[in-house]
Parts: sequence; C-alpha cells; structure tokens
Amino acid sequence: MPELPDVTVYVELIAAKTVGKKIERARIASPFVVRSVDPPIRDVEGKTVQDVRRIGKRIAIGLEDDLWVVIHLMIAGRFKWLKPGAKIPGRLGLAAFDFENGTLLLTEAGTQRRASITVVRGNDALNDIDRGGVEPLEVDEETFAMQLTRENHTLKRSFTDPTLFSGIGNAYSDEIFHRARISPIKLTSRLEPEEIARLYNATREVLVEWTDRLRKEAGGEFPAKVTAFHDEMAVHGKYGKPCPVCGSPVQRIRYASNETNYCARCQTGGKLLADRALSRLLRQDWPRSIDEL
Repeated sequence: MPELPDVTVYVELIAAKTVGKKIERARIASPFVVRSVDPPIRDVEGKTVQDVRRIGKRIAIGLEDDLWVVIHLMIAGRFKWLKPGAKIPGRLGLAAFDFENGTLLLTEAGTQRRASITVVRGNDALNDIDRGGVEPLEVDEETFAMQLTRENHTLKRSFTDPTLFSGIGNAYSDEIFHRARISPIKLTSRLEPEEIARLYNATREVLVEWTDRLRKEAGGEFPAKVTAFHDEMAVHGKYGKPCPVCGSPVQRIRYASNETNYCARCQTGGKLLADRALSRLLRQDWPRSIDEL
C-alpha cells in the first residue's frame, strides 16, 4: 500500500498538473469505486481544482464550492497522467478525470477492487475521513512520545495504526525500526526515553529520505511503478538477504497476509522472533537465536 512518501509524491504531481484547472469530465469505469452518493460524482464536473493534500494514505483534491474528491489507493491503486481524453483501460481502469491539459487516470491491479473515490462537501466532512493520527514529520519529540505511549501495543501495531500516526504502514515501519535498532514487537510501555528518541529521529530520517528519493526518481513525471519493495531498503522485503549493517540474514514474522522484516543481530540482540506458522511447526526445533540458526 502506498505510504506517506509515495502519497506525498503523488500529491505534488497531481497538484502541479491540476491546480487552477477545471475538471471537464469525470468518467467512472467501475461503479463500485465510488463510495459516496451525496454529493454525486457528477457535481465535480466543471469545478476548478484549488488544492491537493494528503490525509493519511488518502489523496484529497479540493474543488470549487467546497467539494473534495478523496481517493484511497489501498494496496494496488495507482495514478497515471495521460493525454486529454485518453481511453480507460478495460482490465485495470477504474476512473478518469479529464482536464484540458491531460487525464488523471485511476487504475487498480488484481481482481479485488479496494481502491475508492469519495466525494464530500465541506471541511467537517473532510475531517470525518481523517483517522486522527498525528503527522510524524510535523510533531515535536514530546508529542511523538505521548502519542507512541498513549496505548500499550507492540511498536509494529502502534506505528501502523492510523489513529496514532498518519501515513505509516508495513514497509516504512520496518525501515524505521531497523534504523532505530529496536525490535518491532517491543511493547510501547517498556520503551526507555533514549529508545523513543531514536525512534523519533529514525522516523523523520526514513520518511524524509524516501520522499526525497522517490521525488527524484519520478523526475517531475508520474512514477511508472509504485511499490513497497525497493532494492535500497534495508530490511523490508529482504527476507534471507544480508542486513546492510551487519551482514546477518534478514528475518521475518508472518501473520495473515502481512510480513514484518527485521535484523535479529541489529534489533533484537540476536534473538529470533517467533514466526507464527513456522515456529509452531518446528516447536522444539525452532532456533532461538541468529547464531543458532
């Protein structure tokens, strides 16, 4: 799922192409993508874009008459910028917004249709969509610490909870924990002040670095590929590959359809965290440390 760095780049690109431009036509190829009824999607036609902003992992396009088009890409939703009036592709295309200078196309790979478009009117309705998490790049360390320790959860759960932190998901939380040298399953109630400081700094470093990297790679154009897996990442998606810091093989914890990646030597003092599926299968044969492995 696109997270803060990816969504920020999309917001910047959409704003550069559409602010001050009028939506001439809204074309909906998949009726299930529109999740609101009032105001109707047709009300956006003829309205000029005045603002584009990020709300968590959502993109909100502000129009005249206090209308907002809020788009959630979910896992496989993506944007493309094409020539005016471009055809919506049959298999991937969900919707298109036509401007005089081009077409903003929303696509989604796979058979599951999770991406959504919601049209709302007014700031109150827009605020109702916001899950309430703080912006990790806009808060000071004290506010960050209060938010982090507000509830007693594992770090992984807290960082990916949109009611606590805005825009952080599975991929960048893995990178943040590795940068901070802290276990993803450490309970927030057991964090020392020095560990919170490391997490605060790592969060800012990772999100800023990756936003800059993705912005540079895009080069002012809509990215051809948006993915949660990058060669330059330290641990996310790197199971079995060497940690760039210590060289130990990256480990994983699998649960449902998600996977958490970490380095045992850098983050857990060499201890292997139990994989719910494999550790139960191996039982007593499950290795307890990276050295034993």
